[in-house]
Amino acid sequence: MMNFWRIVGNTVRRGFSINGCCVFFLFFGLHFAYGDVSYSVAEEMKRGSVVGNIGKDLGLGIATLSSRKARIDTDRNDKRYCDINLSTGDLVVNDRIDREGLCGKKATCILKEELVLENPLELHRISIHVQDINDNDPQFSENLISFEIRESAVKGTRFLLTEAHDADIGTNTVQRYNLQNNEHFTINVATDGSGRKHSELVLVKELDREQEKDLKLLLTAVDGGSPQRSGTATIHVTVLDANDNAPVFSQAVYKASLPENSPVDTVVVTVSATDADAGPNGDITYSFDHVANDHVSLFSLEHKTGEIRVIGSIDYETETAIELRIRAKDGPGLTSYCTVIIDITDVNDNPPIISLKSLTNPIPENVSPGTEVGIINVQDRDSETNGQVRCSIQQNVPFKLVPSIKNYYSLVSTGQLDREVVSDYNITISATDEGSPPLSSSKTVQLSVADINDNPPVFEEQSYSAYVSENNKPGSTLCSVSARDPDWRQNGTVIYSLLAGEVNGAPVSSYVSVNGDTGVIHAVRSFDYEQLRSFKVHVMARDNGSPPLSSNVTVSVFISDVNDNCPQILYPAPEGNSFMTELVPKAAHGGSVVSKVIAVDADSGQNAWLSYHIVKSTDPGLFTIGVHSGEIRTQRDISESDSMKQNLIVAVKDNGQPSLSATCSMYLLISDNLAEVPELKDISYEEKNSKLTSYLIIALVCVSTFFLTFIIIILGVRFCRRRKPRLLFDGAVAIPGAYLPPNYADVDGTGTLRSAYNYDAYLTTGSRTSDFKFVTSYNDNTLPAEQTLRKSPSDFAEVFGDCDGSPEVRASNTRYVFRSNRLLSLSDF
Repeated sequence: MMNFWRIVGNTVRRGFSINGCCVFFLFFGLHFAYGDVSYSVAEEMKRGSVVGNIGKDLGLGIATLSSRKARIDTDRNDKRYCDINLSTGDLVVNDRIDREGLCGKKATCILKEELVLENPLELHRISIHVQDINDNDPQFSENLISFEIRESAVKGTRFLLTEAHDADIGTNTVQRYNLQNNEHFTINVATDGSGRKHSELVLVKELDREQEKDLKLLLTAVDGGSPQRSGTATIHVTVLDANDNAPVFSQAVYKASLPENSPVDTVVVTVSATDADAGPNGDITYSFDHVANDHVSLFSLEHKTGEIRVIGSIDYETETAIELRIRAKDGPGLTSYCTVIIDITDVNDNPPIISLKSLTNPIPENVSPGTEVGIINVQDRDSETNGQVRCSIQQNVPFKLVPSIKNYYSLVSTGQLDREVVSDYNITISATDEGSPPLSSSKTVQLSVADINDNPPVFEEQSYSAYVSENNKPGSTLCSVSARDPDWRQNGTVIYSLLAGEVNGAPVSSYVSVNGDTGVIHAVRSFDYEQLRSFKVHVMARDNGSPPLSSNVTVSVFISDVNDNCPQILYPAPEGNSFMTELVPKAAHGGSVVSKVIAVDADSGQNAWLSYHIVKSTDPGLFTIGVHSGEIRTQRDISESDSMKQNLIVAVKDNGQPSLSATCSMYLLISDNLAEVPELKDISYEEKNSKLTSYLIIALVCVSTFFLTFIIIILGVRFCRRRKPRLLFDGAVAIPGAYLPPNYADVDGTGTLRSAYNYDAYLTTGSRTSDFKFVTSYNDNTLPAEQTLRKSPSDFAEVFGDCDGSPEVRASNTRYVFRSNRLLSLSDF
């Protein structure tokens, strides 16, 4: 350990009430060991006076003092006598320093201060030696000192005078006494073992009561300060007859021990003095000789018994020892003095005081464990074990107290903080001393956690599904997505947006939009189930943090079908396009399939379930239609009485709500020979009126061209068919492919055409001027309408050659020949 003392003398001048000035020197020293610094300062310096440059003495720069929050702290809770100027590093006087008020008669008066630095925590002890200046006048406890002296007193008789009290110490206290010039008395000043000076009145010439009954002398007490100060008292001497003995105390010094907080009227000590004189000359009374005002309010003295009792509150922390001066005076006025020293013992009556010296508030939630967030100071004014303090945190919080320097503790974090779990901490710090019984106190430190953008928005569901009916209105609401961000303020503000993508080759923004604030998804356009049944969009939720965090969710939009499409009849063709007629053999049995209505519906599900109904027919009991298949069958055998011309009106309905429907007309001719068929012109006229005339003329010209070529073949075929003869014409024409779309299939009885049923329509020339169409079924692959198959008579023989077999040629085994690539109607003739 190395000690370095630097002594600098500064002359400080101060004015006083007495003329003259006092010069004192300021000494200060720097003690590097353990960071101790010592200074000397005169009392009563002006506020702002510089004590020393503590920054230079400790080797600390101005920037360091400011950045480390340098400050002066003290054990005292009431006043801070010095402070630090951060701009210069000077230690300056902050409050009035009165040495007498601080230390009384103590020879050494030291103020304990502490320089506290943070980051890291550093403590330097500062000792300020307060030097006395002569700022107090000597004072007598009595302005009038009375003596009754018998005239029989001999020369050299000494009378102890009241001591003058000077609050200063050393040379600034009372140094001598002066007595007004007179012929009877002189003054003698003596110094006792403690260095205290007291005066005695010495009789130098006998008194003569008859000449002079009373004497008044002026006694002056002078201190040794510069300039000198003095105080005076008047000595009144009454000349009496002889009082030879003064009172004598049993002890020159009385010592007593008194616990602080002793109750009022407690007897501290009893002083006792005796006087050898008898009668009134031996009656003794006790009184305080010179007691400070603070002590007068604490103790009382019984004048006759000498008991000293407690009348005020005794506080060890204010004063640890009290000295009282007691005077004993007999009747004639002879006096003696004794000293009472009362030692105050400490009682554990002060709970610890917790002071928050520094606190970082709020603290970021991402602060690492072990970070210092605050500095706590704990003081207990009691002494020894009563002032030893234990400090702790009883709560289950991620903080702890780490002992630092002296009575300082660092409040540090012990775990990872999460504002979304706990945003504020109320940390209760408890301090307990080791007294008996122990006293404790607590202080609550409120600490807030600052938010960090460490949480991305989280959607309430992993995926969303939206259901909307087709033909919706643009702007209608599909669904709402919602994301939560537990962060605070802008870190927790969520904004929704669509991620870029395509639906059917178009930007997703042309289909849906999302409200950036609410997350509500709207349809931008009207959807068509027949074009788009479902699609997916991706929605992003982004917070406003820096940097922003985001998350995505998939929204599946399902479009439900609405019954907005009427059934479409593929066969027979709608009226107005052509005039189609089916040929029904006269020998057809009940239940035979004579034709089929083919229809489809662009809707799906039950909206596409089709049912077929005959709403009107020439003979209601002759034909029936399959409700789900659309097959037209005979209900009974054909009879001769049945009308040759049969007209059926078929309605096709779907199963939607409300149901939509379409109708078609089916024309059937009951005949085995086209020659038997009457003029088609009449049939045509019933339905097509005058429009068919032109079509029939054109068709007649075309058919007549081929009539002679095929007449022989037709007669041959009719000859081979014995039971159910059926004409086979070389000029047969297939239904165009547009009437029979490929792969139409019946799904769960929807009524669309099954792939197993395909129908071809044939047109032939016969007698008279009209030709007819009839339908037969086949199971082989349907030939395209653009192609024409030609067969030789041998090919026909293979088909119809077995004339000895069943007279009826089954529809499933019959194949016909195609020639023309279009369907001919009666108007073609």
